[in-house]
Amino acid sequence: MSPLLIKISKDFATLWTTIDPIGNVALFAGLTAALTRADRHWTALRACIYATIILVVAMTVGQVILDAIGIHMHSLKVAGGVILFLFGVQMLFGKMDEKTGRSPEEGRDLAVFPLAVPSIAGPGAMMAVIVLTDNDVYTVPERIETGVVLLVVLFITYIFLLFSDAILRVIGRQGASVLVRVMGLILCSLAVEIVLTALGVGPWTTVAPH
Repeated sequence: MSPLLIKISKDFATLWTTIDPIGNVALFAGLTAALTRADRHWTALRACIYATIILVVAMTVGQVILDAIGIHMHSLKVAGGVILFLFGVQMLFGKMDEKTGRSPEEGRDLAVFPLAVPSIAGPGAMMAVIVLTDNDVYTVPERIETGVVLLVVLFITYIFLLFSDAILRVIGRQGASVLVRVMGLILCSLAVEIVLTALGVGPWTTVAPH
């Protein structure tokens, strides 16, 4: 597999698991149950637009801000890997299911909280987009590729939210819970790789020749 396809696959897996479209389907369905179909669609669109703006801003200026305050990207990668690992552990052990019980304060826009933040554009997703677009490691075309993958994942999330009721009828809430846990395991693995890379650990899985 070419390096570009490998990076696309890793970017997609990382962004998919941190944004968690499947988990957000259950949250969206619960929070918008009392809304009309038109209002549900409008809420889904605005939530994804707000999340896109937040994540694109984090991706484009996040590292600049960190550099300005003297935080090296290697430090961020280790911290980001640890945070993503903890995020994956939460998904594995069902802690993320608790977010479905959140209810917004009176008068608060559902599209902003809790849908756009922290469900779609949560801390894990923000950390992921910054780490995946490290200016010192990736070229401009590679960072653009990550941006395109981000937009694809957010578009898929929007489609999932539009058809949340139908999706839950097909896979059920238990099926969604199982998928979230599988994605949590994948995220834990990717987080470990991020930390090992930042620490300069070599091909640790390579068997030494006899």
